[in-house]
Amino acid sequence: MSMSVEFLAQQVLQLPSSDRAKLLSQVINSLDSDKARDAKWNAVAAHRDAQADADPSLLVSGPEALASIRAAVA
Repeated sequence: MSMSVEFLAQQVLQLPSSDRAKLLSQVINSLDSDKARDAKWNAVAAHRDAQADADPSLLVSGPEALASIRAAVA
């Protein structure tokens, strides 16, 4: 038996928000499941986080970053 997407959406929208969030996470993970890529990006993020912890002077505020990018492309 096949359900229409519209019917399924109606059913899902009746769930509590916490259950909808869990379901959404599962659906997104099913569409994008490149574990090797994710592991590499997690390693990059951890490395950058460690760098920032070791030397907070490396951190740049959001407005400073945007100004730098805008200057680079101008």
